[in-house]
Amino acid sequence: MRLLLIGEDDLADSVAEHAVRWGAELSRLGSPTAVDLADALAGEVDVVVIVSRDDIRVLRYALMVEHARPGVALLVTLFDRTVAGEVVRSVPNCKVIGMTEALVPALLGPCIADELVSLTSTASGRYVGVTRTPVGLSAAPLSKHEIDGRRPVRNWVHAQLRPLEGTTRSLLAGLAGLLLVFLLDTVLGVLVLHEPGVTAAWNAAKTLTTVSASEAAEHAPAWYHALSTLTLLCVLGFSALFTAGLVDRMTSGRFTGIVGARAVPRRGHVIVVGLGQVGTRLCTELQRLGIGVVAVERDRSAPCVPLARSLDIPVMFGRGGDRFLLRKLSLRRARAIVAVSSDVLENIAVAVAARAVAPDQRIVLRAGGDDDVTSESQSLFRIGTACDVNLIGGSFIAATALGLAPLTTFTSGHDVHALLADGAVVDTREWARPGVPAPAH
Repeated sequence: MRLLLIGEDDLADSVAEHAVRWGAELSRLGSPTAVDLADALAGEVDVVVIVSRDDIRVLRYALMVEHARPGVALLVTLFDRTVAGEVVRSVPNCKVIGMTEALVPALLGPCIADELVSLTSTASGRYVGVTRTPVGLSAAPLSKHEIDGRRPVRNWVHAQLRPLEGTTRSLLAGLAGLLLVFLLDTVLGVLVLHEPGVTAAWNAAKTLTTVSASEAAEHAPAWYHALSTLTLLCVLGFSALFTAGLVDRMTSGRFTGIVGARAVPRRGHVIVVGLGQVGTRLCTELQRLGIGVVAVERDRSAPCVPLARSLDIPVMFGRGGDRFLLRKLSLRRARAIVAVSSDVLENIAVAVAARAVAPDQRIVLRAGGDDDVTSESQSLFRIGTACDVNLIGGSFIAATALGLAPLTTFTSGHDVHALLADGAVVDTREWARPGVPAPAH
């Protein structure tokens, strides 16, 4: 098959290496002009593959290719679904590979269990997991219960009304104190002042809001007056706590909730450090499985932060390598921590901090293609699973371009494997053309 590859980054290098190794006739352009594209497309080309991390650049090249040679088969890589929809609308003969869909299965599997090297969802909504066994790799369909048997309802309940921020705890303490005083005044009104229940509650509310006191209280025993004095003084403190917490809550722009979906989980959850496209998609897949998740992002202005809020993903702002923050997020009781920042060194810093806080915790690490630092760190201590996104993404794109139609690709050790639609797990070395060296990794 004759491929024209457009792209000049590490991911494009990986695509080229795999495509050539698997028997493709490849020509490549880095940053072509319209004239360069026209010249390249004048020859025999079966598929044009456009690879870039810049979605707008991909859209531009796709339109240029379609203009130069209408109807030619196009395969493009995109992260943003809005841009993907525009590409498909403008170029009907174009097939889009969502890079998050290509990369997330290799990250999702190790989050669930050490022996699960990949977990992908099919078009029917079912999940297929690839498990490492003593005799090799085995693929099998998995139900949500088989994937998560850790009582997600109990974990969800455990996360409610347990905020991490001190001001939010002050808000809850103030609210609880005010409610306690209200109930106490109501009960005393019924038992001591012999008021009907509704009247006692009404008078208690008036006292709590400093509107007025109950007339019947003027003739109450002395001990009642002493207790009432104490509760009124307590109300001052509780009101201050509640007001301060409420004002901070309304003005701070937090992305975590006190109750509901955005309450920060405390056990059986996954901590995702890095809220880019891959991190956001990983969070949504974990939530779809019923697994609690909390994202950590350093930059409040990151493009995916508003999207995370709309998806009810709890987000904590801070440095993922901060041990205090990791303790605050209950790392010891978490299911796993995943470092998916685009900065490999930052991911390793997260792994080091996580290992210091919870030595036995499961760690999944996003690695780049050219950085030997990941392999070096794995030799120093047990990082867990390091997923080379260039190796995984490049092999998936090349296999798709050559018509091999993998559901997903993933790494096991230093080897790349593919999961096919029929459930077969293939070592991609079997696709290699004799005499062509394997891609470097």
